[in-house]
Amino acid sequence: MSGVRVLVGTRKGAFVLTSDGKRERWDVSGPHFGGWEVYHLKASPADPDRLYASQSSSWFGQVIQRSRDGGKTWEPVGNKFVYEGVPGTHLWYDGTPHPWEFARVWHLEPSPTDPDTVYAGVEDAALFRTTDGGQTWHELPGLRTHGSAATWQPGAGGMCLHTIVLDPSHPGRIFIAISAAGVFRSDDAGTTWRPMNRGLRSEGIPDPDAEVGHCVHRIAMHRSRPGVLFMQKHWDVMRSDDAGESWREVSGTLPSDFGFPIDVHAHEPETIYVVPIKSDSEHYPPEGKLRVYRSRTGGHEWEPLTNGLPQRDCYVNVLRDAMAVDALDPCGVYFGTTGGQVYVSPDGGDRWAPIVRDLPSVVSVEVQTLP
Repeated sequence: MSGVRVLVGTRKGAFVLTSDGKRERWDVSGPHFGGWEVYHLKASPADPDRLYASQSSSWFGQVIQRSRDGGKTWEPVGNKFVYEGVPGTHLWYDGTPHPWEFARVWHLEPSPTDPDTVYAGVEDAALFRTTDGGQTWHELPGLRTHGSAATWQPGAGGMCLHTIVLDPSHPGRIFIAISAAGVFRSDDAGTTWRPMNRGLRSEGIPDPDAEVGHCVHRIAMHRSRPGVLFMQKHWDVMRSDDAGESWREVSGTLPSDFGFPIDVHAHEPETIYVVPIKSDSEHYPPEGKLRVYRSRTGGHEWEPLTNGLPQRDCYVNVLRDAMAVDALDPCGVYFGTTGGQVYVSPDGGDRWAPIVRDLPSVVSVEVQTLP
């Protein structure tokens, strides 16, 4: 029977959760790198036992960890990320110039075909790539030297490149999202980039319809339809049917269109999931009820999924990288909270159960479908 491996990054270490295809009983391994912030873990689609983790601390800095055996053992690999483009400055919160700095790796995206090739999105916003399994990391400077880069500003969590989406139908096409600059697309493997923000509108910036400057929280794609993208923005849930060239709002019947994660069902490309929170200042579920919302129509019409989730006095948050889906049938959906719970729905969202409780605050959740 097929199984799953859930990779959980937390504020105080990483955890690996494993189950068979029923997804009812779980083995828990961890904490790995106990006491360290682990912003993201992800497996290579080309080698299910090859895992990469972004480990960081204010004292020791950034380290990339690599596992060759599915997370049983780990080894530190290259930790030197050097900005290779023009140094320059970007705008800070108050509009003053601020030099580019390196804080941490927010997101790791392994190549679908080569286990040694991985992309890394970092803060301050830049894109790096390794082709030797993490030993060396080189910036793709065309992004940070884009003509708009000097106007990028940090979101509340920093100026982070937090999302990397590789187009399976177009080997040179990469989508990235930056808070707070927006979505950019490259069609030549990261050499040049174009903003992909037409249709986005953000109150509170000098030009609400600006080409860049939008606080995008997450974008998601279904592999069978790479031209269709879904977005959770600072406010608004959005959809693009033309590979990011334009966007339209699909928030519809959501109780709040503010949130962080968004994902797509593995077998139903019009079925999407979000976790609304009350507002940009109140990062907890509306009415204290933890509800995942599902749309089976690609947006506009949404239904709350509550079976097995706390429906009173719940004030956790679900961060941008803390939701994932597996490829089993029926599709499993997973998310982790800042309260340390990791939930699974083995039936596409109809019923939920906690896999673990009382972990450190969960930052990221990824899942592998195992043979």
